[in-house]
Amino acid sequence: MFDDCIIMAGGSGTRLWPASNSKRPKQFLSVSRHTSQSGDSLGGPTFFHAALERALALIDRDGDGRVIIIAGERHVPFIIKACGLLKEALEDRLVLIPEPAAKNTAAAIALGITYVQRVSKGERTILVLTSDHSIQPLEAFKANALTAETFVRQENLAVFGIPPRSPASGYGYIEAAEGLSLPGDLGARVFRVASFREKPDRTLAEQFIAAGTFYWNSGMFAFSSGFMLGEFTRHAQEVIAPFTRLSAPEETAYRNTQGLRILTQWPGLQAVYAQVRATSFDYAIAERCTQTVMVAADFAWLDVGSWDDYAGILGDTGSEVYRSGGKPCFVDADIPVALCGVEDLIVVVRSGIDGTAPSVLIAKRGETQRVKEIVEQIRAAGRTELL
Repeated sequence: MFDDCIIMAGGSGTRLWPASNSKRPKQFLSVSRHTSQSGDSLGGPTFFHAALERALALIDRDGDGRVIIIAGERHVPFIIKACGLLKEALEDRLVLIPEPAAKNTAAAIALGITYVQRVSKGERTILVLTSDHSIQPLEAFKANALTAETFVRQENLAVFGIPPRSPASGYGYIEAAEGLSLPGDLGARVFRVASFREKPDRTLAEQFIAAGTFYWNSGMFAFSSGFMLGEFTRHAQEVIAPFTRLSAPEETAYRNTQGLRILTQWPGLQAVYAQVRATSFDYAIAERCTQTVMVAADFAWLDVGSWDDYAGILGDTGSEVYRSGGKPCFVDADIPVALCGVEDLIVVVRSGIDGTAPSVLIAKRGETQRVKEIVEQIRAAGRTELL
């Protein structure tokens, strides 16, 4: 088991616009799974709930294992609601650290490591999880994560590679090198990492698939605290240096809300975020680390990067959908919707009942990757209240 787990729960969430936006990004949207596989009551099916489930299944509950949630200030109410539904015995495992600003994943992970170092003694093993992906089943992910932990204890950065299902150009890729032997019979495939590749064009992605040695990058990591601090020092001083000035937070710096400890006052954190460089962990560390291993995933993984992906998970969720003629369409609406003689549509309606700006998306199935172009047009038009 890992000593600690960091959940990255920030982000602006525009790929599933208009249901997902800066106020309520994708990780707080519903998913189809309604029950916890691990036995912990998580109260409601969202991507974030599932990430909590994975984290709690992999921290050392016999010790002082923690789940450290890094998120933006505007996302705190969603996290409070989710964590407040946990069993009381699990509440003291959770710490929420609101970021003063969005500075990408390198800063978020550096913040989590700094917190672990300040409040713990000795070396800690840390698992970093995303909060907006679909991962099934839990037991397969847990087995792969425990394999990664074996290599983490040998001074490695461990990553999780997804066997590619298509020459997708929307994901980063990991190039696998030689296979590594495993202690005991862990039943996993582990490789040295030859390289990380940025999102390729279609032609290059097809070459990756043909090579047979490339995997999609899941965006999840595992490492020991001391090893990773050393990697930050070697490769990303502009990220880690501001954090070194932070002292351990006082016990009075926390607010307890519905069982969740929220670190509301950490002297110097605002100044750190004013100085720290905004960059991704992949670019700052993973692409430069020479001691990296990849665990090939035995679990099913989906980034849910478009409404076509989400429709495959969710099914119709509208409160009322009426149809006459045509063929089945996907509808996600918070008001009644009627469809007449249409087919292959994805219809998303947000009426503004939750306080956000009302908006509607109508797209042809298979074309929802174009939502990013719509978001760019909205931003260029200065209608940021829609995002």
